[in-house]
Amino acid sequence: METVQIATRIDKQQNRRFREISKAIGTTPSDALRIFIASFNSEGGFPFEVKLKSTIEAFDNEDEATKFASKMSRRMLDETR
Repeated sequence: METVQIATRIDKQQNRRFREISKAIGTTPSDALRIFIASFNSEGGFPFEVKLKSTIEAFDNEDEATKFASKMSRRMLDETR
């Protein structure tokens, strides 16, 4: 499989937070982007609802959020292999 490199510019603080969260959920920024792209392509667009205002349901605790993120990461990695 031939691969290509993509690039974008983001705010310095967004980058720092992105790297922190990626590490906290046990993945790398590169894998997080690959997961997003695979999901975007699989869904035919954003893998979440896009609207001007949204109601976000927070996780009850950090453990629940971490489990959800890990499960999604593993699922998306499996789908890209």
